[in-house]
Amino acid sequence: MNSEHAALATTLEQLRIATEKLQLDEGIHQILKKPKRSVIVAVNIKMDDSTIGIFNGCRVQHSDARGPFKGGLRYYPGITIEEVTALSMLMTWKCAVIDVPYGGAKGGICCDPKKMSKNELERLTRRYISLIYDNIGPRKDILAPDVYTDAQTMAWIMDAYSQISGYNIPECVTGKPVEIGGSEGRTEATARGVVYCAKEAAKAANIKIKNARVAVQGFGTVGYNAAQFMYELGAKIVALSDSQGGIYCEEGFNPAEVLRHKSKSGSVKGFKNCMDISNEELLQSNCDILIPAAVGNQIRKDNVNSVKARIIVEGANGPTTPEADKALFEKGTCVIPDVLANAGGVTVSYFEWVQNLTRERWPLEEVNAKLEHKMAKAFTEVNKLALEEECDMRTAALMLGVGKVAEAMELLGL
Repeated sequence: MNSEHAALATTLEQLRIATEKLQLDEGIHQILKKPKRSVIVAVNIKMDDSTIGIFNGCRVQHSDARGPFKGGLRYYPGITIEEVTALSMLMTWKCAVIDVPYGGAKGGICCDPKKMSKNELERLTRRYISLIYDNIGPRKDILAPDVYTDAQTMAWIMDAYSQISGYNIPECVTGKPVEIGGSEGRTEATARGVVYCAKEAAKAANIKIKNARVAVQGFGTVGYNAAQFMYELGAKIVALSDSQGGIYCEEGFNPAEVLRHKSKSGSVKGFKNCMDISNEELLQSNCDILIPAAVGNQIRKDNVNSVKARIIVEGANGPTTPEADKALFEKGTCVIPDVLANAGGVTVSYFEWVQNLTRERWPLEEVNAKLEHKMAKAFTEVNKLALEEECDMRTAALMLGVGKVAEAMELLGL
């Protein structure tokens, strides 16, 4: 089974477990297994060399029982409908867990953005929006950045959608530049959500954040910011890594200095007074809190017994396999699942949408305060359910999310 089909199979198995534990009607289970709508389009554009480029695109809308569809748009080679379907489903549960009034969606275009010019990417984006226009919008489906898309992509989407509609509609998309209606704090929101979850988990485990040893896998927007925010809280950052490898220092270091080193050398490796390690060794490093914020399937059956962290906060999507999840729960490791831990991004996207709808602008302090309140409340609810059910936090989070969606469906008469 390839990874895309495996991701969907895992997501469906998680849904099955949650519906069984909740004792939901089988009809509800069958409805939730399928997206409400899947749109597949051929995105045809003229390339810079005057040839015609034909790209496969899709938008999968899983559930709108709790509000409009919401989810990212990603650009990369090899995107499949199975992968996008799984991600849209996970987005539904994530929105319900964090209690924002959205349902899940996800979109993608099968292309290699690294081999395309900025003009080609703009034409691709605008053509894609023209093809799915009838199925999206501020009351239907709100797009956001994802893999290899960014604030600039969202600006193009906002303009393309507004041009077709005939007036300016900033609320049709989130993750835009602040200058055209984006929210303060949106770029760092996922990392802040991870840190707020880490704070709550540490409190529950009687671990003081000050001087707590933290290892972070991944040095992108989420990984770097999570490390920096933890450092600012007084934690000791003992390990960091990027795609080329990592560094470890028992005494800790400042992530901002590592960033400056990486900007000069191209990697975190070789940082002063640190030992170079592999990404695999980082997962096994001597730490209290581990934040996997790179790619999926990092903590597996073959390496889980070497993981020493007491708390794992999933900044990435799916970094822990189901087999590893079970083993970690059995040995008492607290795993804060991605469906909760990295929900900061969609939460601040919701704040951006509200600001756009009301034509308000909130200061950064207000955004961060609202985000911390949302994350702490969700953590408390998930942790409480996990203790009551004597299950791991992933199962509890899925039970909470699936339960809220099922309740909305029943109330609506679906």
